Amino acid sequence: MPNLLAMSFEGELAPCFDLTCLRPGGKLPDGWGIGYYPGGEPSATVLKEPAPPQGSIRSELVKAWEHLESSLLVLHIRTATWGSINDANTQPFSRSWGGRDWLFAHSGSLVDRIEVDPRSLFQPVGSTDTELILCELLRWMASEGLRSIGDIDPAVLRDWFDEMNEHGPLTSVLADGRDLVVYADRDREGDAFLWEVLPPYERLAFGDDDLEVDLTRRGVKSRKGVIVSSEELKVHAGAQPAAWARVPPGHLVVLRQGALRATASPQIDRRRPSPSTPPLSSRPVRRPTHAAIRRFQVVHRTAYRYATAVERSTHLLRLTPAHDRLQILLHNEVDVSVEGQQREYDDVFGNRARRVLLDTPFKELIIESRSKVELLDTDPLSFRPLRARSTIPLVWMPWQRQILQPFLLPPELAESELSELSEYAMTFVERNDYDLLDTLLDLNASIFEEYEYKQGSTNLSTTAFDVYANRRGVCQDFANLFICLTRLLGVPSRYVCGYIYTGPKHENQRQSEASHAWVQVYLPEIGWKGFDPTNGVLTQTDHIRVAVGRNYIDATPTSGTIFVGGGAERLEVDVRVEPID
Repeated sequence: MPNLLAMSFEGELAPCFDLTCLRPGGKLPDGWGIGYYPGGEPSATVLKEPAPPQGSIRSELVKAWEHLESSLLVLHIRTATWGSINDANTQPFSRSWGGRDWLFAHSGSLVDRIEVDPRSLFQPVGSTDTELILCELLRWMASEGLRSIGDIDPAVLRDWFDEMNEHGPLTSVLADGRDLVVYADRDREGDAFLWEVLPPYERLAFGDDDLEVDLTRRGVKSRKGVIVSSEELKVHAGAQPAAWARVPPGHLVVLRQGALRATASPQIDRRRPSPSTPPLSSRPVRRPTHAAIRRFQVVHRTAYRYATAVERSTHLLRLTPAHDRLQILLHNEVDVSVEGQQREYDDVFGNRARRVLLDTPFKELIIESRSKVELLDTDPLSFRPLRARSTIPLVWMPWQRQILQPFLLPPELAESELSELSEYAMTFVERNDYDLLDTLLDLNASIFEEYEYKQGSTNLSTTAFDVYANRRGVCQDFANLFICLTRLLGVPSRYVCGYIYTGPKHENQRQSEASHAWVQVYLPEIGWKGFDPTNGVLTQTDHIRVAVGRNYIDATPTSGTIFVGGGAERLEVDVRVEPID
């Protein structure tokens, strides 16, 4: 059976724990306990049972109790080595310090018994080595003025565990209501394995002969997370495969909201080689480097072909790139193959629009836009020193909120769907200590890395919740999801339609691409800044803006209405973006 099991997930999860070892014929443990943080509060709830009988009522509670819901859970199944079998000696142990409850569980048994200073604020209640370790850890933190895991340099915390590891096996987990720390014994006297769980999944259950865990029995939530176990547990049929990764000996891992926050590895020391591969790849914040000023020529050709002649129609074109301090429009011309009336104007979003009315019958309509632009957004994060910090929630003056209102309203979805998306959005905020820019960068990178780009998987009616639940889509879908999540956080955002230069093609290959979609977010006292979740980058001198709006409808390149004729329609779109020397 796994001696130690812990979880860190985005938002709250209500797993079902079935202690099958307590069924008739099972091998009874000396005790078990589970600790968690209900409602995302810093206060922990711990349920323990020493010497459990078969068919234990408490074990039935953790299998069926719907209130056992948290983003952080720690489960320990005890085989007694130190101390008598009673409640005081059953893990996980909990202590309060720094305005939060701490949970600690330990797989293994120290060889040497450590002594706690009798004058220390933290004294053990029972007689186990695990509780002594927790008391000594909190004594050290209090002496250093450290009040949370986030206050501690991971390397310093790893060194503390390494020093304690001198006394014997020390594979451990530590939680403070926000972060989960995993330390793997440096001599491999007790393993720690990590499994990164990624949605979507309809069923997710795993375990062994003594324990079964079902994450989806009480409902499916499309959340990622990391599961920590002292053994590689097997998944049940129909669930996604478990890719367990061993935490290298002597390494420390910090998890928050289902994501790897930090790792600390031992220095190359005198006693043993140090593994160089961490169990999970840490994702650095993708901050852009300085880019060069660039010029591009863009040709956007749209061809409509109809089975019968169109006798009367009207069309709205947004094909003229924006012109402002970060993007200079050097030239633009739009040709329409059918004679008609045309009128140019600026729409309410500041886009250059063209209304076309056609009374001449046609079976083929070709609209071609040719543009030359110069892009100057070489350093999108140059707007302020690194020490400056904006936090969520943002505070707007009443007149600012009134002007930004169209970009603050999330799309109309079912309240249950918006509630789920709002909870999902808050996981990014909490993971990044409420920092605005770090939250946006994390969200941008997460959509890029965790969502599958798959053409044909969505359509114009696909909602942001559909994309979130299925974890796939195209640029338009990822932009809509980003917009929905940021607006739910009170951060103004708007849809951008334009073009992106993806690099040179082979000489014998014609570069042909569709228009591209991304997002602009309004940052206080800075202005609109572009985020491209499809590519996980901030926009610079590869993105050419054409139109902006609340959503795709406000910024679509071409749209129209046929009043007479038409029949079956065939559409062809060809976009070429080429650099100009």
